Amino acid sequence: MDAFAAEDFEEFLLKVYEQLNIQYPKFYKMDRQSQAGLIGSELLLRNTDFNACEAEHKAIVLSNKSGSFDTDVRFLQSTKAMASPALFVYTLPNIVAGEICIRHGIKGENTFLVMPQFSPEMIVPYIDNLFSTTDTKMCMAGWVEVNKENHHIFLYLASKENQLESMPHTIDMIKELFYI
Repeated sequence: MDAFAAEDFEEFLLKVYEQLNIQYPKFYKMDRQSQAGLIGSELLLRNTDFNACEAEHKAIVLSNKSGSFDTDVRFLQSTKAMASPALFVYTLPNIVAGEICIRHGIKGENTFLVMPQFSPEMIVPYIDNLFSTTDTKMCMAGWVEVNKENHHIFLYLASKENQLESMPHTIDMIKELFYI
């Protein structure tokens, strides 16, 4: 999803939302980062059994480089006339994870990390630790970066004991997927 101007990206998100026929009226009030994360999660979870997993056993671990900077700038601009309380809520980077949790019934671990670049070396052991020390059975993870014209959404699913019929959850595998 790289190389869209801000206005084009907003239009793109709306078109994808409509094409996927997602029924989530709150979508229209969200900031771009939350919209992008929500659409990414919808695409990722189609045809999976993630939503069949009990809410307390599902987790989410997301990251990006700029936190909520895109929305922070928009909120600051809104204060010139009248500060937008609806926009203010999205000035926390973890809100995208919260929106995904609400939509997909995730009541387990909810983590958002701000780091210079996507780091499977940090994310994979973190998720493996969740699997070994908590009741987490499935975890959505990835990178949700929306900042001006830089839009990069990468989400994947990991499961305890590789319950998903998919690739192993290793640093090398996640690097390979991320850099495709």
